[in-house]
Amino acid sequence: MTKLRILVVQHQANAGLGVYQEQLRKAASELVIAGPVFETAVPSSAAGFDAVIVLGGSMGPTDDEKAPWLVQTRELLRDAVAGGVPTLGICLGAQLLATALNGEVKTMPQGPEIGVCRVRVSDDAGADPLFGNCAGAALPAVQWHYLEVAKLPDGAVVLGGSEHCPHQIYRVGDAAWGTQFHPEANAQTVVDWVKEDPAELDRLKLNPEELVSAAQREEPALADESQQLMERFLGFAAARRVAS
Repeated sequence: MTKLRILVVQHQANAGLGVYQEQLRKAASELVIAGPVFETAVPSSAAGFDAVIVLGGSMGPTDDEKAPWLVQTRELLRDAVAGGVPTLGICLGAQLLATALNGEVKTMPQGPEIGVCRVRVSDDAGADPLFGNCAGAALPAVQWHYLEVAKLPDGAVVLGGSEHCPHQIYRVGDAAWGTQFHPEANAQTVVDWVKEDPAELDRLKLNPEELVSAAQREEPALADESQQLMERFLGFAAARRVAS
């Protein structure tokens, strides 16, 4: 595969590349991880990159006072979409993508979606470069979000949803995707996240041990789907680089 120059925006230490770490390092001629974790400024332009990935985080997509780099991240996403740079926004990244393009993100009316649940890929997703192979399937996915994309950007295509979140997967244009779920997460990720705020899980009446055991049971399927998704994304980015 053609080696790629890949930009990743990481917002916090316990929300990194997860299962994609090795896969991306093998695919990259240069892997740039920007954001506060590595004290690398987030660029406002995607120029010079073959792919952009924006990861999740506990902040909201417009919490600029708390996370000032979000301003540049939204500018980066607008520039990537305008330039046709293959882009993947994960959880907060998907919310930032929508917000950057005049969509709307709101608190989920039925409460947060936390733990492993099923995301059903639309039957109409068959032609999509990333999700076409699993059109109509119900995929296991790690969720950890209080907000959701309530209004998609103009022209966006819904590719999948869950019981409480209809916009779990969407595409903007022909090269930018948002996933509200966490394809990069595995059981260890869930272990890390349940430790972050046990009082909140108690408030929500969620059992940390049950959250972890569910992720452990589903880990083989989670890993398989995640690796295939990233393989398709990287293949798409490589083909686009060759074509350009």
